[in-house]
Parts: sequence; structure tokens; C-alpha cells
Amino acid sequence: MPLPRETNSNTRRSCARRRIINVMEVEDLGQHISRRFNEDLEQVRNSVLNMGGLVEEQLDRALTALSDADSEMGLSVAREDVRVNRLEVSIDEQCSHILATRAPTAGDLRLILAIIKTITDLERIGDEAEKIGALAAHLAELERPKSNYRELRNLARLVKQMVHDALNAFARLDVEGALAVVKADEEVDDEYETIYRQSITFMMEDPRAISRVMDLTWTARALERIGDHAKNICEYVIFMVHGKDIRHTTLEDVEAEVAQASERQESES
Repeated sequence: MPLPRETNSNTRRSCARRRIINVMEVEDLGQHISRRFNEDLEQVRNSVLNMGGLVEEQLDRALTALSDADSEMGLSVAREDVRVNRLEVSIDEQCSHILATRAPTAGDLRLILAIIKTITDLERIGDEAEKIGALAAHLAELERPKSNYRELRNLARLVKQMVHDALNAFARLDVEGALAVVKADEEVDDEYETIYRQSITFMMEDPRAISRVMDLTWTARALERIGDHAKNICEYVIFMVHGKDIRHTTLEDVEAEVAQASERQESES
């Protein structure tokens, strides 16, 4: 059974376009005298979503290469990471220009800071997808196990959904959606730990499989790291909306802080 994937790259680009439309429907974080300032903010947010769509497509292609034992596709994913890197630099420059010329404050400043952090995590998701592509190319040259790497199936599905939901939460400034992704990271961690333990057992039972199992383990590790980056993006969403930095905070404390911030906003409105 193949690893989960979207039907084609057009689906990814369509998702990105839908998110851009959704962004335009989100109420502005603040009102500005300068119409050009609003346009600058919308442009940079849309650029982030375009970058997110590209990263999603890159991850999908890497997992497809692994599932289909497609060495050529795996290598192409590894080579295409330069596109993500260029977008990161471009968006960073847009943010620097806004900070230098507009001197944003309050919610707008939080938005720019969150975007700068978000593109860093997106670029790192691209790096991990690049790793998976390279590992898929190597695994394609080895004898495939009867399991066809089913150990990765559920982990890949969870991580892909986390990235997709994180980008949706960013587009809509959806705190509840962001919180759901933060919670999902615990399940991803559990799946990774299971694969890691199984890999050690496999290598002890059959030393001839060490090379393949090590590649499998590194692929699982890359997926787990992608889940961490998706979680980070959602933490930035909560920071944008509520002004609360929830990094290095327990899940229970995060839920409590989000609930308190929501109550304050409702009472002030």
C-alpha cells in the first residue's frame, strides 16, 4: 500500500491559491492610514502561503519517491530545494523593508515577527523533504522489504496533515486549528519512537539490513522534525492573534492561556 499523497502537484498549487483567497477574507489585524501599508502586509502574507504550497508539494514528491522507489524523483526533490531557499530570502527582504519603512507596532509588528519565524520553519521543512528525497533515491537501489515501508505510512499521513493544517491556520489566523496541530505533534512523536524501537530490533535480528533500516530511521526522523516545524508555525499563529508566546510551555498550560486570551478579547470587544 503506497504512502499517502495528493493526486498531483496541481492540487498543491490549488490549495495554496485557496489559502490566498482565504487570507484576503481575514479581518486586518489593525487599521492603517496608509493603504499601501495594508497592501504590503497582504503581499508578504500571500508570499508565505505560496512558499508553503511549494513546501507541501516538495514533501509530497519526496514521499512519492519513497513509496514508488523512484530514484530520479527523489534526486529531483533534493535539487529543487533551492526554490524554497530563494523564497525565504525574498520574503525576509520584504519583511525587512516593512520594518525599515513602516515601523509597524502592536498586531502588525507581531505579524511581521511571526512571518520571519514562519519562513524559517518552512525552509527547514524543505530541508527535511530534501533529505527524504535523497534517502528515497538511495533506498530505491536497495532490495525492498515485504512491508514496503509500511512503518512510515501512518507517520507520513500525520505529518502531511499537520503541515497542511498549519498553513490553513496561518491563512485564517485560526487559533483553534493551530492548537489542534500543536496537540497532534504528540502523536507524531509517539509514532517516531515506535519506529525507532522497531528499527533497533530489525538491525539486531538481521545485520544485513542495517543500511536499509538506518535509511528508514533517518526518514522517520526527518518526518518527526517536519512535525516539529509545523507545530512551531502554529505557535506563531497563536502569538499573532493573542500576543502570547507559548513556546516551551506544556500543552495544558497552552490551552489555559489560549482560553484566557480569548475571554479577554471577547470582554474587550
